[in-house]
Amino acid sequence: MDVVDKSGLPECAKLIKVGTAIDKRGQLCFTENAELPFKIERVFWISNIPKGESRGCHAHRICAEIVFPAQGSFDMFVSDSEGERTYKMADPSIGIYIGPNVWCELKNFSQDAVCVVLASHRYMTEGYVNDYEEFKRL
Repeated sequence: MDVVDKSGLPECAKLIKVGTAIDKRGQLCFTENAELPFKIERVFWISNIPKGESRGCHAHRICAEIVFPAQGSFDMFVSDSEGERTYKMADPSIGIYIGPNVWCELKNFSQDAVCVVLASHRYMTEGYVNDYEEFKRL
């Protein structure tokens, strides 16, 4: 896993490239716990997103995540006290590491989009900030 680009990203977010193996059978993307900035406690994926809907729209208080476009594409807006940026996510070998206290919003999903997320913590309702104005005040 390599950090690809940090320019313009908030301090707690960075583009990460995982390993790939490409041959006549297609592309395989891979990583292992030893290469990640955290031990994976939860994995989830998002698919079949209706046109015009957004996902995420929150920040985590303690959880970190790495978000990958496993298929298709989507835009990913990230923001913290240091800055904000929107990325077009379309390469399944490149994800975005989102640390705690970073706002994250996924939108403009292609019809075939599948998003896979690796998380450092189990799901905790109390670990989320779901209001952008509250997030900015924090």
